[in-house]
Amino acid sequence: MTSFHRYLAEEVAVDHAEGLIPRREALHRLTLLGLAAPAAGALLAARGTGRGNATTPAGPGAGTPSASATSGAASGTPPDGAPPAGPPPLSTEEIIFPGAESGVTLRGAWAAPADPRGAVLVIHENRGLTDHIRSVAGRLAADGYCALAVDLLSREGGTASFEDPAQATATLGRLSPERFVSDMKAALGELERGAPGKRLGVAGFCFGGAMTWLLLSSDEPRLSAAVPFYGPLPDDADLSGSRAAVLAIYAERDDRVNATRDQARTALERAGLEHEIVTFPGVNHAFFNDTGPRYDAGAAAEAYRRVLDWFGRHLG
Repeated sequence: MTSFHRYLAEEVAVDHAEGLIPRREALHRLTLLGLAAPAAGALLAARGTGRGNATTPAGPGAGTPSASATSGAASGTPPDGAPPAGPPPLSTEEIIFPGAESGVTLRGAWAAPADPRGAVLVIHENRGLTDHIRSVAGRLAADGYCALAVDLLSREGGTASFEDPAQATATLGRLSPERFVSDMKAALGELERGAPGKRLGVAGFCFGGAMTWLLLSSDEPRLSAAVPFYGPLPDDADLSGSRAAVLAIYAERDDRVNATRDQARTALERAGLEHEIVTFPGVNHAFFNDTGPRYDAGAAAEAYRRVLDWFGRHLG
């Protein structure tokens, strides 16, 4: 297993352990990810059932979100009518643009304000380019940034070509890090064409957070700012080829991703990158996703405010 493949499999096991998906669905997803039945069963047994994640301390230097960061539903159930973080989104349009290799075309959702301050690449979760991620791009555009949400399943026909979201996740698990890097760099090139002369940033969520770290470790000097949301650090990540200022966002109850938080801090310090690491108390993985069961409206609103502040400082 690659580190990304392992991350996807463990995410299924955690979802089952926290009661978000039944055992049959968990086994279905793990099978699609290539695990044999005995290995899948062992992984689920190792995580347990219905226990949830234990709360872990934020650790030194983790940052101190304001009181509003804990005002949402820490139980993981979105409160009725809880709004998404940020402003009403601008509309996005589907675009097709060239990949890095000859004959490759990529897909994405594009949104732009009339007078952009900068440009942001948005990287999706493990279900591919969903309406939620399109909305994030639209919200960033409403706040003054050209935004491109890239579809990392473009070469397979795009996220919309998968009837079963678990198949989309499994397909992402089979792709190489080199493929992801190539497509993300091509998307940065499309951002440059759409927002000439503007500084570039990136924000990614869950799997997209891992992709953000991967992009930072790929000798990509064009980025001025990056915000990985609860993304695990790739093995042996070397960030020395980046110039980006990094705001790394974690969730206190997300033990699995938090296991790489100290390594991320070390990698950032070793590379000499400006950075801030913020761990939001009382919330779990994917707390920003307003379409999911772990959404926390208060933490999401505070995280979005911090993202805007970070981009305002480093993108213009």
